Amino acid sequence: MLYMILGHDAPDSLDKRKATRPAHVARLLRLKDEGRLVLAGPRPAIDAADPGPAGFVGSLIVAEFPDLAAARAWADADPYVAAGIYSHIDVTPFLHTLP
Repeated sequence: MLYMILGHDAPDSLDKRKATRPAHVARLLRLKDEGRLVLAGPRPAIDAADPGPAGFVGSLIVAEFPDLAAARAWADADPYVAAGIYSHIDVTPFLHTLP
């Protein structure tokens, strides 16, 4: 089943986000290589592709996991969690309807 992982950035975490991004992306690429990643990306704090110093408010990931517990465990092991970038994460089932 698919699950939505919605990470919420802690205030003033942009520098930590930039430093930790390679490890975060490496995990996403493993999901992609396994054919389990539907989409992933950051959520800019302002209406701009490059938010500059405004930074980000979090990230959205939609991926396949065996169950909610596995999705939660994967999300909790994210380098952004360990680095204190995410203040919290929401993990919920997701039904891909369109397109």
